[in-house]
Amino acid sequence: MAPTKEEEFKLKDYSGDISKLDPAEHFLKDVLDVPFAFKRADALLYRANFDTEVDYLKKSFGTLEAACADLRSSKLFLKLLDAVLKTGNRMNDGTNRGEARAFKPDTLLKLADIKSTDGKTTVLHFVVQEIIRSEVLAGLSSELSNVKRAATLEMDTLIGNVSRLETDLKKVKLVSQLEETCPDQVSSEKFFEVMHTFLGSAWAEIEAVKAAGESALRRVKETTEYFHGDATKEEPHPLRIFMVVSGFLATLDRVCRDVGRTPERVMMGSGKSFRVSAGSSLPPRRYEPRREGSSSDEDSSSS
Repeated sequence: MAPTKEEEFKLKDYSGDISKLDPAEHFLKDVLDVPFAFKRADALLYRANFDTEVDYLKKSFGTLEAACADLRSSKLFLKLLDAVLKTGNRMNDGTNRGEARAFKPDTLLKLADIKSTDGKTTVLHFVVQEIIRSEVLAGLSSELSNVKRAATLEMDTLIGNVSRLETDLKKVKLVSQLEETCPDQVSSEKFFEVMHTFLGSAWAEIEAVKAAGESALRRVKETTEYFHGDATKEEPHPLRIFMVVSGFLATLDRVCRDVGRTPERVMMGSGKSFRVSAGSSLPPRRYEPRREGSSSDEDSSSS
């Protein structure tokens, strides 16, 4: 909303009755008496929003770190994945897929689509029923709450915000350097003093945020590779692992409610009574459950 150069000249050169100017023009004429008024306003606006933006970025990167830790450490989630793998092998018994040691996390989203011969019970219902004898799966959604929050984030947007903060801070630095050419240094002394102090702390904050972003991205890649093999090289969405798990958790909550209302005898079966259509068989190898007491060689081969 800053005036054009032509408008500036007209307002500065105006020598008529000030009362004849409309309020906006009167205000701008007074503002133009302040050296570098609009550049200073931009710098002050950046400073006013800086803490809020930095806090958001720090919390977002912290959420990604926490989501990675939760996925890797949740025994209940790993037990669920193991049950899915075993169920898939039982379904594919006698085929070349019947002895799979791993599967891709995307397979989780298909579990509710593969139905039994009754047309109602899905593979996920069967898996939940198998596990629910010794575990309470309904609590998994709360246990992985950071994963659900991480699924709402966009890594490109976060990195872009960091870059924008850094670029705009350079502009603020240029404004602070105008002090040497300021025609009214006495009245502007406080502004430049405040901005110099802000610049010193802001650079340090941005470096900390950049480091947090790099660390979070590194952890996300490691976690994705842990569950998804080398798919990060071909995955256009770096946070897809969280989106997949979050979508699966929503379905899992619904299935847990269904199982709770369904007599156990209806749910029991061998896993062979499910209709498996072309392209939906389980599991297309990737996730491999870690087992207690496994050797370091086995660990490295399954990540």
